[in-house]
Amino acid sequence: MIVYIAAAACAIGVVIAASRLVRRTRGVDDADPDGPTTAHTGAMLSALFLLAFAIAVVVPWTSADSARSNTYTESQAIAEAYWAASRLRPDDARHVQQRLRDYVDLVRGPEWGQMRHGRLTHRGWTDLERLRRDVIAVKAGDDDELKDARNTVLQHLGEVSSARRQRAMDAKTSPPAGLLVITVLTGIAVTLLPFLSGARPRGMTLVPLCLMASLLAAGTYLTIDISHVFTGALAVGPEAFTSLHDDLQRIAKGG
Repeated sequence: MIVYIAAAACAIGVVIAASRLVRRTRGVDDADPDGPTTAHTGAMLSALFLLAFAIAVVVPWTSADSARSNTYTESQAIAEAYWAASRLRPDDARHVQQRLRDYVDLVRGPEWGQMRHGRLTHRGWTDLERLRRDVIAVKAGDDDELKDARNTVLQHLGEVSSARRQRAMDAKTSPPAGLLVITVLTGIAVTLLPFLSGARPRGMTLVPLCLMASLLAAGTYLTIDISHVFTGALAVGPEAFTSLHDDLQRIAKGG
């Protein structure tokens, strides 16, 4: 943040120095609200706002799509682990499948609320690690088929763990704070530019100005509202795990 402030201060210093140098030349004074200075400033402010606004919308949109895809990757890995567990001995199979159902209930319930605050539950990590240790501890003896089933379950649990770590990163992902600040400041500057340049809008000229201000405010709020993957208008929901929960219940009943 200090670097940004220093850069802005340097830019202001350059403008002041340039204005003093120009005064010593044969330049023309420009005090009109519609003069070249205001026109140039307005165009650049508008371009800067549009650039910041576009980045502030595209980045969260892309992040939300990636996070949503990852939830389905994780749920698919859980489903594959559930099916692979059915090849274990009956007692081990029931234990592993029950733990997987409990994990899905945790993720789509309490954990999803925690992700709105940028973190996952410690219980989810603990349960997943304990399940992996339980599967590793399954005694297969010389039964190659049982060994293969155990290894397959472990492979899919590794995929679940990898997808979970990606989900943890997604929960913390947001655009740089400076980008949102620039979007807000340039939006305010674009709105106030006519007044800052000396213009005094009256009557019907206030209508388009108010319309522009309201749209800029709505667009700026949108960039803040969608800045987090698991909250706001683009929030990723637990649909993948809700659907998986129903599928696991159906499979458990033999459907």
